[in-house]
Amino acid sequence: MIQTTDYDCVIIGTGPAGLGTAFHLLKARPGMKILLLDKEPASTGGLRNDCKMNFTYPIGFPLEYWKKEEADEYFKEVKEYLKPEIMPKMNIRTYMNRAEKLGVQLIKIEQAHLGTDKGRILIKKLMEEIKEKGAEVSLKEKALRVNAGGKILETDKREILYHTLIIAPGRSGFRFLQSVMDSLTIQYMDNMIDIGIRIETPLKNYPIVEDYYDPKFIFPENNVRTFCTNSKRAYVVKEKYTTKYGKPYYSVNGHAFSENKKENGLVNFAMLKTVRLTKPLASGQDFAEILGLQAVLLGGGNPIIQRVGDFRLGKRSSSESFTDNDLYNFEPSLKSCSPGDISLSMPARILRAIWRSMKMLDTIIPGILHPSTIMYYPEIKLYANKPSFIDDNFRVKDTIYMIGDGAGTSRGITAAWASGIRAAKGILGSG
Repeated sequence: MIQTTDYDCVIIGTGPAGLGTAFHLLKARPGMKILLLDKEPASTGGLRNDCKMNFTYPIGFPLEYWKKEEADEYFKEVKEYLKPEIMPKMNIRTYMNRAEKLGVQLIKIEQAHLGTDKGRILIKKLMEEIKEKGAEVSLKEKALRVNAGGKILETDKREILYHTLIIAPGRSGFRFLQSVMDSLTIQYMDNMIDIGIRIETPLKNYPIVEDYYDPKFIFPENNVRTFCTNSKRAYVVKEKYTTKYGKPYYSVNGHAFSENKKENGLVNFAMLKTVRLTKPLASGQDFAEILGLQAVLLGGGNPIIQRVGDFRLGKRSSSESFTDNDLYNFEPSLKSCSPGDISLSMPARILRAIWRSMKMLDTIIPGILHPSTIMYYPEIKLYANKPSFIDDNFRVKDTIYMIGDGAGTSRGITAAWASGIRAAKGILGSG
């Protein structure tokens, strides 16, 4: 390998956390020598996937790391670069009153939504801007390992000298992040994970989205929440993951296009239960892989889908459940799934909590439990790495920082960008 000249700062990951670091550093110190690299052929992260942004604390901000005053201050800088158009919320008092009667919280969030297509346009603009400011960007270059003593990052193409290293690989870089922590003997915990389903239904069954694009419902009794609502031009996708033993499995997710695209009249959102594995302490990543592999097994190599009508009758969905034009009156947006029985794959305790929450939601917004509603399984969120930080700027070693969703310092675009700002402040000595 050819060893390059050294950089003031090398950033692994070109999502919002990495970009937040780079923009803040170059604003404070123009001319600073910065390299951003990513294993993918294009910038990755939440900006590319639907590009939904929340600007209200504590959404996206893990409470153990963030205070409201700090988050509110960072929002100002995040908005400078993302330039969000905040979406209005109307006519939601009725929903809030119904939720309160059930002990459910409907949180009002300042939101912006670009859609997957406009998100890609924003990414292109940000990448061009960061290059104009002097940063170097290297895509399709995979980080392999870190030599902290020599301040060397080894990739699949070269060895890179750094003065400061930012590791922000996102949720998909969960395994890489753990490998670095293991090699550098950084203590961490990954005992938390979100497990759930993605619901898809016609817009008429979830009309709240006409007034509140991504309504945030929290069901404290069940430790369940709604997550990532998409509507009008919405579709479900499957994301491929690989276990540490090389076996593939899938998690579903939701996207939506901007108003530039034709409407399909559907809504999708996740119902997620947070699981904390404590007695005995166990790896959330390993647990996720077991559940993912089990779903793939029962789904014949694909995620599982089931109509609510079949589930309520205690029977599996079959191909007929998706060809009947009476009650089962719309097609799934993700067709590469297997009709089946989610209860055979999802742990009963998790399923019960989610089903109780769905019944509460149907009381608040009658229609969600229409027989035609589709449940996709599994949806798994891997952002439970909890490194042992040695300061408030997310430093884990003398000149190494870990930030973003993959390191558990954020849950979403705006908080990830904010964590990048905070790490940059640490590098600059102003944190």
